[in-house]
Amino acid sequence: MAQQAEADLSSLLERLKAAQRDLVLTAAKSTALPSDGMLRKISELEGAIAATEALIQEEGDRR
Repeated sequence: MAQQAEADLSSLLERLKAAQRDLVLTAAKSTALPSDGMLRKISELEGAIAATEALIQEEGDRR
């Protein structure tokens, strides 16, 4: 069961990172500053990424 949880978390982590990467690259292409909404979403994704990485670490430590 722990291996499946780790696999699920790793998959989620990759999706979160890809979403954040896409937003950052979109912001980089613009000559204007990113909107507050875009900055907020990037920040929220960073929090979700950190939480997911922490859970992956916990799962690894439990094994």
